[in-house]
Amino acid sequence: MRISTKLFALALMGGLASCYPSQMGPQWPITQTAKPFDGPPLDSAQRGQAPPVADSVTFERIVGARNEPHNWLTYYGAYDGQRFSALDQINASNVSRLRPAWVFQSAPIGLMATPPAYSLESAPIVVDGVMFLSGFDGHVWAINAATGEELWHYRHQIPLDIPLCCGNVNRGVAVARGRVFYSSPNGHLIAIDARTGHPVWRTVWLDPRAGESSTMAPLVVKNLVIVGSSGAEYGVRGHIDAFDIATGQRVWRRYTVPAPGEPGSETWGNTDASYRGGGTAWITGTYDPALDLVYWGTGNPGPVFHKSNRPGSNLFTNSVLAMDPDDGSIRWHYQYTPGDVWDYDGVNENILFEQGGRRLLAHFDKNGYMFVLDRVTGQRVSVTPFGGRMTWGRIDPASGAVIPAAVPTPQGTEICPGPAGAKEWPHATYSRSTGLLYTPYLDYCATVRGFEQEFKESLDYLGGDFQISPGQMHGGGVKAFRTDGSLAWHWRYKFPILASLLSTGGGLVFVGTPDGQFIALDATTGRQVWQFRTGTGIHSNPVTYSVAGRQYIAVPTGWGGWVEGFAPDLIGHERGSAVFVFSLTQ
Repeated sequence: MRISTKLFALALMGGLASCYPSQMGPQWPITQTAKPFDGPPLDSAQRGQAPPVADSVTFERIVGARNEPHNWLTYYGAYDGQRFSALDQINASNVSRLRPAWVFQSAPIGLMATPPAYSLESAPIVVDGVMFLSGFDGHVWAINAATGEELWHYRHQIPLDIPLCCGNVNRGVAVARGRVFYSSPNGHLIAIDARTGHPVWRTVWLDPRAGESSTMAPLVVKNLVIVGSSGAEYGVRGHIDAFDIATGQRVWRRYTVPAPGEPGSETWGNTDASYRGGGTAWITGTYDPALDLVYWGTGNPGPVFHKSNRPGSNLFTNSVLAMDPDDGSIRWHYQYTPGDVWDYDGVNENILFEQGGRRLLAHFDKNGYMFVLDRVTGQRVSVTPFGGRMTWGRIDPASGAVIPAAVPTPQGTEICPGPAGAKEWPHATYSRSTGLLYTPYLDYCATVRGFEQEFKESLDYLGGDFQISPGQMHGGGVKAFRTDGSLAWHWRYKFPILASLLSTGGGLVFVGTPDGQFIALDATTGRQVWQFRTGTGIHSNPVTYSVAGRQYIAVPTGWGGWVEGFAPDLIGHERGSAVFVFSLTQ
C-alpha cells in the first residue's frame, strides 16, 4: 500500500514536532530591547551643516568651469560634455602610487523599489571641497570631499510599486545658487538647501502611474533647471521640461514625439501611435553658451521591437535635438537610427569640441557608429563604426542612410549588438591634451523577438522580448579615435565596459569594469598603468577634483541596474554601494 505524498509530509511534520516540548523552540532570555532605525525619516534631512560653497555657484561660473579644474561643477564637468579635467598632479609616471584616501559607504536598509536592480550610478558634483552625491532610492548626500565625512543626508520617499524599467538608480544632481537640484524616480524635482539638506521647493513633473520616471541629473542653464523623462518601455510620450530655478514653476515643455498635425507627425503614420511613442530623454544634455543651444538625445520609440503600428522614421526618437533653452524650440535635429526596432536609444552624450575653426559635436550611438556633426547646422560630417560585432545593419558613410540587415521576428533573430547596444549610456570622453575621443564599448549578441502587443497603461510596451544566450557575450573594452574617425588604439577587456570614462591633463584615461576593477590607461598608447579592485562592479561616472592642492579621483561603485540586458553573465556578481576616492601617497 502506497502512502500519499501529502499524508507522508503531514506525518513527518507531526513526528518532528513531537521531538520538542514546544514548537516555539528554546526560550532564550532577552538581553537587549529593540531600537528604532536611527536614520533620516522619509522626505527629510538628517541634521547636519555644509559650508555655504554652493551660494556662489552661478550660471556664469558654470560657463567658465574650465577655469577652475579643482572643481567638478556640473554633470560632465563642464557644459561641453567632454568629461576631461586639466588636473595633472596624477600622471602616467606616478599613478602607481595611487591609493584610497577615503571610502563613503551606503547600503540599502529596509524595503525599497526594485531591490534586485539598485545601483550607484551618480556623477558626484564637487564645489570647493564639498561633494554632492545622489544615490538609489531617493538618497542625496553632502560629503567633505577631502575626508569623506557626511555633512548632511536627504532622503525622498519612493513608492515601492513604481514602474522602473531598468533599475532603482539616479545619475546625479545639479548645484547652483545655494541649492542642490534632484529629480526623483517618481517624478519630483526638488530644490534642496545646499547648506542644510532641507528641501526648499518641490515640483511634481511626471506621472509614474503611466510608467514615467526620472533617472538623470538635471542641467542648470541660465535661470532654468532642465530635465528629461524616462520610461519609453511603458509606451509613454517623452518630454524635456524646464523649471524656474527660484520657484520651481515650469517654464516650458518640449515633447519629443509630435502630436498629430505637428511637424514630424507624418513620420508615424498613425495618429494614435504618437501619444505612446516613447522617445524619452533620460540622459543629461550639453550646452554651447556661444550658440545658446542645448543638445539633448532622445530614446527609442514604442513599442520597442515591433513597428507595424508606427511606420516611418518616428521623429524625434533616437535623435539629437538642438534646442533654444529659453523656450524649448527645436533649431535642428539629427536622427541616428530612424524607425528603430533594436532598442538603440540615441540618448548618449553629445560631446562638443572645436577643430579647424569648426564647432563640432561627437556622439557614440548604441547602434555602434560614431557620428560627428556640425553643431551649428546639424550637418553630418562623418560616420564611423566603433562597436564589436554589428549584424543589425549598416549606415552608408556618404549618405547617412540606415540599411537594416537583421530585424526582430516572431521566431527570434540573432542580432548584434543586443538591446543595450554597442555602447550603453555610460559616457565617452574627449581629451584636450591628446585631441582623441575615447569610448567604452560592448561586444555581444542577443536573440530578439518582435510581435504585436496591445498597449496597456503602466505595463511594459515592448512588442517583443530578447535573450542573451551563454557564449554570446564577447567582452568589450575602450577604443581611442582621432576626430577623423581613424582608430588610435584599442584596449580589450573580458567583460563589457559599462562605466563612463574620465580623461585628465595627466595623460590618463580612467575606466571601471563590471567585475570591480578601477583602471588607469595611458591616454596616448592605451597601455594599462594602474588598477585597484573595489569589490563590486562599476556602472557610474568617475570624476576628479582637488582640495588644498591635492588631486583626488572619485568613482561610485555598486553593481546593478538592467544587468540582464547588458551583462547577464554577471547577474549575482558581488553587490555593494560605495564611493572610492583615491590620491597619491605622500
